[in-house]
Amino acid sequence: MKQALMVLLVLLVVMVACAPAPTPAPAATAPAATKPAAPAPSAPTAPTPLPVVGADVKPAATEVLFWHAMSGSRGDVIKSFADEFNKTNKYGITVKPEYTGTYAETVTKALAAFKAGKPPHIVQVYEVGTQTMRDSKAIVPIYTLNRGDVDFGDVVQPIVKYYSVGGQVVCMPFNSSTAMLYYNKDAFKKAGLDPNKPPTTFDEMYEYGKKIVSSGAAKGGVSFGWPAWIFEQMFATHNQLYANNDNGRSGLATEVYINSPFGVKVLTEWQKWAKEKVLVYGGREYDANAPFIAGEFAMLVQSTSSLGGIQNSAKGKFELGTTFLPRLPGYPVGNSVVGGGCLWVMKGHSDAENLAAWEFLKFINQLENQITWHKKTGYFPATNRAVTALLNEGWFAQQPNYITAFLEILLGVDTPAARGVLLGNFVEIRDVVGAAIEDAVVNMKDPKTVLDEAAKKTNQILKDYAEVNK
Repeated sequence: MKQALMVLLVLLVVMVACAPAPTPAPAATAPAATKPAAPAPSAPTAPTPLPVVGADVKPAATEVLFWHAMSGSRGDVIKSFADEFNKTNKYGITVKPEYTGTYAETVTKALAAFKAGKPPHIVQVYEVGTQTMRDSKAIVPIYTLNRGDVDFGDVVQPIVKYYSVGGQVVCMPFNSSTAMLYYNKDAFKKAGLDPNKPPTTFDEMYEYGKKIVSSGAAKGGVSFGWPAWIFEQMFATHNQLYANNDNGRSGLATEVYINSPFGVKVLTEWQKWAKEKVLVYGGREYDANAPFIAGEFAMLVQSTSSLGGIQNSAKGKFELGTTFLPRLPGYPVGNSVVGGGCLWVMKGHSDAENLAAWEFLKFINQLENQITWHKKTGYFPATNRAVTALLNEGWFAQQPNYITAFLEILLGVDTPAARGVLLGNFVEIRDVVGAAIEDAVVNMKDPKTVLDEAAKKTNQILKDYAEVNK
């Protein structure tokens, strides 16, 4: 089975790397009771590309300030990259990485610093901040710095498409991830379940969870990390638009569909699981990881970026399995969408300083650094070259759980829904949706009511954002 998956991954990488930009296949028709399935991407008027910095400008021998949100061992990897770059670059550039708090804190601080006239040169922003950064007038799109040094056709397609505007890449893909299902094979065995047949549907998740709880194999069935993001993933994997204007990709999104019949159905299912103690609420980010590792519940829906940490912590405790996100029957296939973050070059510096920042981004994009980043953090290597090199060295044969993440992101369709949603003030919106999910699965409030209220709040946020960004 593992060998077959390896062959499939090789074929997918080759096809993605060699194929021209695809014409997206039209989405299947969704059940009449739901929002229509996402159509193939429309062709909005692309913004006029900005000129590339002139060949006469050279990178400055300067200090490049790099703000990021990677703490712990991930921050250590970033520091090691900076140290190596500082020793080896030929321009005398010194990169100074600085941990500036959580994702939300980092993007907020960076935009405030820009307004104050003291921005960093590079800032790491999670995918939620993509629309805000695009509209901020605070960025230097990296395609304007690329003099043919980087082939963005080599970047894994779902990643590069998420961060492209009018076919132009605006930031350097860095710590990309998606969501998948982790499960405790030992707990499955104790519950009388086949450890090699994880759940693939919502109904199976519910039935498996009940068996796990009733057998005493674990106190709970499943928990989520980043539940508001997992809610977004449900729309994408079922090819359902989360917002109007092609998920904010053909125009600024002004309305969300979170309270559509599909959204209500998803949250109603989750509430049913919670009532039966199949679903254990695990907080809004990574808090569910520790109790999963401790065996308090047998399944976890979480970012693929957690794989390295979970796998290492599970050693000697239980055998870890991974699989794709479960689905509801009767809906078209979409794709799991990109999470994680991207590196943005900020305005407020000279062209020479911007090119100095670009030199560091090129360094991070190098093959050996992509491989190092993946192995030490669990995030995707962003390029097909890196994926191919990992295949050739036998990495995926030694680490088969990493195959799940790559197959999941490569096997879906290409539609606006499957590419993921772009929203203004998405950080605030995700908090609103997160609160609605808590109300449904913790406080047991009516799913439609809480989603209606969340949609009303979100649409006002989008209206206010549109007024400022006309």
